[in-house]
Amino acid sequence: MGKKQRPEELEVGSGLVLVDKPAGWTSHDVVGKIRKLAGTRKVGHAGTLDPMATGVLVVGINKATRLLTHIVGVDKTYAATVRLGHSTTTDDAEGESLETPYANGVTADQVSAAVARLTGDIMQVPSTVSAIKVAGRRAYDRARAGEDVELDARPVTVRRFEVSELRHVDGGRFIDLDVEVRVSSGTYVRALARDLGEILETGGHLTALRRTAVGPYDEDQCLTVEQLSEDFGYIGLAEAAGQIFPRRELTAEEAEHLGHGRRITASGGEELTAAYSPDGELVALLKDIPAKPGASSSPDAAQAATSSPHAMHAKPELVFA
Repeated sequence: MGKKQRPEELEVGSGLVLVDKPAGWTSHDVVGKIRKLAGTRKVGHAGTLDPMATGVLVVGINKATRLLTHIVGVDKTYAATVRLGHSTTTDDAEGESLETPYANGVTADQVSAAVARLTGDIMQVPSTVSAIKVAGRRAYDRARAGEDVELDARPVTVRRFEVSELRHVDGGRFIDLDVEVRVSSGTYVRALARDLGEILETGGHLTALRRTAVGPYDEDQCLTVEQLSEDFGYIGLAEAAGQIFPRRELTAEEAEHLGHGRRITASGGEELTAAYSPDGELVALLKDIPAKPGASSSPDAAQAATSSPHAMHAKPELVFA
């Protein structure tokens, strides 16, 4: 998992901690624990996991918290169990039961057809107990206060939705589906369970959820809270950025210009680029934008801006050095 240090040696460290979140903990609970272990208040996470869920929670410490905004938007992969024939108020096992028809008449072919309808680019209405804000308050706060919460459908992408096992339980009244999904940011797996049940006219909810990957980071790289308490491990800032973004090697002069917030010559890509000094230090995250004559830039970038109306600059979006 990269660089490791004891907590008392970590005061100035920056990096990503890959935590295997335990069931029953909120994401905020994990952040609080990491603050104590790392000895810093500058801690955040890249994407909330519900208390019932387990698995990959990416936590940033110190300067690496500035990477979290860009990690939140990556694809995420989950292993989950969906129960057909039973709906709840929260679309998971923690909610109150709702009356729904049993699933004893549902066939495997019908399940496959319903899964296909929920694969690809779809419009999804988030769960009413999601963290989405409605008029300044979280939807789950309004729902728990007894308010009627109506959320608008939003476009999401379900890149993979596979059923690995189908089991008849409780005398066949319910069907449990073990599924694996890979989804875009903003997709609610609880809502997939709910919508699968609605398509099959049986109702459905999640009984188990584990996040197995966030972008390039998977569960095999994670440490439990107990392991972190014994031997605190994290991925250093420079290494972490190189795992998420394309890498650009800078000259010493370019690194100096970026350190002062100046633009340099374009990187030649559409994505953010991690820029490194000759000694391997992460200097900045760069984004190519149309060149602007007169903008603060290196001499080479300034010349490019005046030589062509279509010239591009690499602008520092975040400066670390």
